[in-house]
Formats: sequence, C-alpha cells, structure tokens
Amino acid sequence: MDSFAKFVSLSQGRDKIFRATQYACMLLNYLIQKNGSNKELAAKLKHLESNLSAGRKLFRLGNTVDAVQMARRNVHLSDPVLRLYLTIIPLSRALYYICDNVLWVGAVGISDIDKEKWNKRCNQYYFFSLIVSLCRDVFEVIQLMKEQVFLQRRQQRKSISTMESNKAQKEFAWRAKMKIKDIFVLLFQSLRDNPPVLLDIVKNLCDLPLPLDKLGICKTNSAVVGFSGLLSSVLSILILAHPALKLRP
Repeated sequence: MDSFAKFVSLSQGRDKIFRATQYACMLLNYLIQKNGSNKELAAKLKHLESNLSAGRKLFRLGNTVDAVQMARRNVHLSDPVLRLYLTIIPLSRALYYICDNVLWVGAVGISDIDKEKWNKRCNQYYFFSLIVSLCRDVFEVIQLMKEQVFLQRRQQRKSISTMESNKAQKEFAWRAKMKIKDIFVLLFQSLRDNPPVLLDIVKNLCDLPLPLDKLGICKTNSAVVGFSGLLSSVLSILILAHPALKLRP
C-alpha cells in the first residue's frame, strides 16, 4: 500500500494511471458499440475518456521545463551517438508538450485557437520523438549484439584473449559473416538479457499507432489505438514502479 501511495503521489504516476484508464475506456467503448449493446454505457465511457484526456493535459503543464532540463543534462554524455539521440528526444517532446499546453488553453476557453492545426502539430512532434526513440533503441540493440558476439568469440578463443580485447578485433568479430538464423538467435539473447531495452522497444512500438492514426498516415480504429495505448501505459507504469527496468544512457 505504501508503494502504491508513493507511486500515485508522483505526477508521472497519476498521468500513467489516467492514460491507462483513458485508453481502456476507448477500447471498451469500441467493443460495446460493435456489439450494439448498452449505448448508455458507451456514452458514459466516451465522456469519461474525454475528461481523462483533459485531466492529463493539466498534469503535463510543467513537463516542458523537465524535458528541456533533461536535454541539457544529456548534452554532456560522452558517447556522441547517444548524446545526439538523447538531446533530440526530450527537445521534440518539449515541443509536443508546448502544443499540448496550447490545446489545453483552447479546451478550457482561455483563448480561441485553431484546434485542428495545433492538434496536428502536437501529433507531428510526438511521432518524430517516437521515431528518434526507436532509432536509439536500434542503436542500443546493435551495441548489445556486438557485446554478445565479442563475449562468444572470447569464450571460444581463450588462448588469444589478449588479442580479442583490442577494439579493432572486436569490430572484426562483429563484421564477420553470420547466417540469418545466427543473427536472430543473437538478437534474442541480447534482448533476453536486457529487459530495459526490450520494454522500451515494445512501449515505443505500441505508442506508434497513436500519432499515425491521428495524422492519417496509417488509419486504424479505436480498438487498435485503445489496445496499443493501454499496453504502452501498463508498460510505462511497470517501468516507473521498477526503476531498474528503465532504459538509461
């Protein structure tokens, strides 16, 4: 109970719970409408989904500053590739949060805005941040696979371990020809031994249908969007509740 109380006391924790509930309502609403039963319940779920979305926008009012601060911290990373990815990702999310805040201002009636234009911008920045996040995941997977190959070669050639500790030898081992089956086995081993990378990939892939649907790039239905959003929200809650599962630089 204490752990749950601590979790919900975090703004991110409340946002993730609201998000999971929002997409659960969307999924249930689709299933009820498809069966043509209990239209009154479907209307209530739609109304609850709308209220949860508005509540989440309120929770995210301070996230722009957090994202900019994260980008500033990541500028000092030693790895140039990670430094690039982990600077672009929070900056693109900061732009997404700014657009989201503008939408909230329009929703509460503080100012009259072009909601369609700002909603499109919001989803464009969200989509961009997901693409860059997936590129970062691919980079992480490649690094893990290189390490896995290096360890396997070192175990096979213990007699020349001194030579294989050299960086050039490590790169040579990675570039050696392998069968497609070996590559998939290597990929499985790498992800199996590194749950944070696996969870981050699955979470980002689950989030991808959301902006794709809103931008009209790949139109789906509320069932796909609801299920994808619900699954990514559950994974986000799991990662937030267990910091050891969070992918770190």
